[in-house]
Amino acid sequence: MTPTIVARAGSATHTGLRRSLNEDALLAQSPLFLVADGMGGHQAGDVASRTVIEGFEELHGRPGLTIDDVSFTLARVRAAVDAIGGTGASKAGTTLSGVTIAAVDGVGYWLAVNIGDSRTYRLSGGALEQISVDHSVVQELIDSGELPAADAPRDRRRNIITRAIGAGSTGEADYWMIPARVGDRILVCSDGLSSEVDDDEIRALLTMHEDPQSAADRLIERALEHGGRDNVTAIVVDALHVSTRPGGDGATGIDDEDIDSDTRPRAEAMGGAR
Repeated sequence: MTPTIVARAGSATHTGLRRSLNEDALLAQSPLFLVADGMGGHQAGDVASRTVIEGFEELHGRPGLTIDDVSFTLARVRAAVDAIGGTGASKAGTTLSGVTIAAVDGVGYWLAVNIGDSRTYRLSGGALEQISVDHSVVQELIDSGELPAADAPRDRRRNIITRAIGAGSTGEADYWMIPARVGDRILVCSDGLSSEVDDDEIRALLTMHEDPQSAADRLIERALEHGGRDNVTAIVVDALHVSTRPGGDGATGIDDEDIDSDTRPRAEAMGGAR
């Protein structure tokens, strides 16, 4: 079976300038491009993030994945993280965000998954969109109108997340099915990047550096230049080829009715399942 998306990726990670341990873990092997950020201040956050990534590594080498593939694996790694140990607020935990290659009727899709406040972005046609929605107190305050988005980077509650894998959380992951196009550039990152480098600069750097490895390296460098207060990880994924229906014009050619209502792109699903 031929992959519906042929992708090229680059990745980089750094402990940061104020931490002694890198609790981030990543997987950048087709069809999986994932970042897990072990929760700072919790027991064995590095073990939790590594446990999740190692669980998903078992899916490496497949041409594509389904939501069931991802959700079943997520349930398995959640149980493994829960078993690491600790009690109450000291339990190990991690975020997870990223994309896998998927298909609908032979057409290439990005299947995005997110739990926590690591992020997945897409740069397409020069526009940068955050696909994932942060599971955080600050995001809930923004959504309710209690906090202006411009104030979020300085809010003292910005590091409090509302869902995780482990850490006593039972919150579910969000999923989105996003039609892929040739030229799409996906960025998956821990909050060590997004908290240091704003979206405008992220877009500029992703646009400036054609090679995905160069782009990932430069993003990490900029996070460090801005202070590097946390572990920082970035994966940059480029869509080189995307399968479309016969006679297609480069878009997927799939109607909204063909997509499950729980797995719509973020732009179409705001206000849907969270």
